[in-house]
Amino acid sequence: MAFNFDQWIDRRHSDSLKWHKYGDQDVLPLWVADTDFRSPECVIEAIKQRAEHGVFGYGDTPSGLIDITISRLEQRYGWRIQPEWIVLLPGVVCGLNLSVRAFTDSEQSTVAPAPIYPPFRAAAKLAERAQISLPLRLEGQRWLMDLHTAPERLQGNERLLMLCNPQNPGGTVYRRSELLAQLAFAQQHDLIVCSDEIHCDLLLTPGVEHIPFATLSEDAAQRSITLISPSKTFNIAGLGASMAIIPNPELRKRFKQTRQGIVPGVDILALVAAEAAWRGGDDWLAAQIAYLRANRDRLVEQVNALPGLSMVAPEATYLGWIDASGLGVDNPTGYFEQHGLGFSPGHDFGDGRFVRFNFGCTRATLEEAIARLQRAIAARR
Repeated sequence: MAFNFDQWIDRRHSDSLKWHKYGDQDVLPLWVADTDFRSPECVIEAIKQRAEHGVFGYGDTPSGLIDITISRLEQRYGWRIQPEWIVLLPGVVCGLNLSVRAFTDSEQSTVAPAPIYPPFRAAAKLAERAQISLPLRLEGQRWLMDLHTAPERLQGNERLLMLCNPQNPGGTVYRRSELLAQLAFAQQHDLIVCSDEIHCDLLLTPGVEHIPFATLSEDAAQRSITLISPSKTFNIAGLGASMAIIPNPELRKRFKQTRQGIVPGVDILALVAAEAAWRGGDDWLAAQIAYLRANRDRLVEQVNALPGLSMVAPEATYLGWIDASGLGVDNPTGYFEQHGLGFSPGHDFGDGRFVRFNFGCTRATLEEAIARLQRAIAARR
């Protein structure tokens, strides 16, 4: 079956947060992590069929979603989970916030890589918890956590290690040896681990594999909260269906207690969409990955040909982490906006020298963005 990722769908006058940001300004929105691709037909048809029912009262968890989740994780990642481990959530971000509040108190700290997806930083701040940052280092064209200098940064009151695999914004897919080092660090400092694995299906580099942190060992499973969702993979983030997988019954109990009365259940249409995506969307996903890989390769080639910019090829996601420190501007995001490019600001992730480029767009949009990027760099010369 052929899938048309070149199809232009005008989102400027829809309810798109991404495209509303700049209104009628001539700025290409390349920031928030949703793609401009139409979701798979299996998802659209499932939502239509559910809507035809015409009654939208309180919903229960569909057994089909639980079944396909269990089956998918075992088939793709060799991870055998139990139904009771699954906690449905209306988004991964609330899972990050619940983890901070459930597993630390006001005197305890969280630990997270930096730069990192902004809600990691915000979750600690909103809960009034300190956060220790472990810097990412560029090693062999991959962004890796610097665990060697980590002990000197710690205060002794750390309780929660917050991981992101594949890494956002760097795009690294951690190898088993790297994950085992993270586990050893967690064991050494007696840390619970919250692992955001929302981009696990979006692997662009041939030969890399996603390894869930919880599969490393029984100890890893018993200290972990794993956050997953089909939302980024199948462009259904606006529907909001995610999961926390928590094998440890005591951790699961605390997590569920913390959400009571605060975090609502998942929308019934979101549950329908999630099940349909995981059950019938894999052919579409394979085609999307091929398209994104070509976008990535084109972007990396063009960025690294421009003076003042550099970018390593992300192994996963549709997000490019671009080093603009060579431009000599104080605010790279603002500079690029003046030239019609709306990137995510690097300072939101913890490093203002960078911008994040969402290349989950049509090839025509990508080529226009590259042309604007070239003009922006030429204006600095």
